[in-house]
Amino acid sequence: MLKLQGTDIYLALLERNDCKTLWNDFEYDFENPTEEMNIGHSDEKAIDWFNEIQELQGNQNVRLGIFLNNGTVIGDVALQNINRTSRNCSIGIGIAKIENRSKGYGQQAITLMLHYGFEYLGLERITANTLDVNIKAQKCLEKCGLVLEGRERKAIYFNAKMHDRLNYAILKEEYHQKSL
Repeated sequence: MLKLQGTDIYLALLERNDCKTLWNDFEYDFENPTEEMNIGHSDEKAIDWFNEIQELQGNQNVRLGIFLNNGTVIGDVALQNINRTSRNCSIGIGIAKIENRSKGYGQQAITLMLHYGFEYLGLERITANTLDVNIKAQKCLEKCGLVLEGRERKAIYFNAKMHDRLNYAILKEEYHQKSL
């Protein structure tokens, strides 16, 4: 069983009921928007999401649940679109309830996954994207050592406005320098 331990959280494989909990608990934060907004949450869609996770797990993705140390699932984090030839992937994270955001849990989860990706999967580069208006995500990525590499101008139409997509990345050697 895969378990990555942080200070306040741990990462572990998601079970079907964890996916239902995350799906039903999700709260959209309009002040710090993400690119996707899931509308029409249901247990059936949660089961579809769980099945998709199982299908891609270990091949294209490594998706783990974010759990408080008391065992409560609060989110998920994933290394996605793993390219084993080029040794790179992207990282994505979601924390379901707004009350659990901005507490350092996301930073711990990303740091644990960066370690896993660089040290166990042999990756050389991990990327992440966020919207220009999601200041909290930008700060979190930067605290984890990711560097802003580019800006896709007016790439996302959201909430009746065009937004820039910011592209971040961290290289294995940068991760090691930050870890010292």
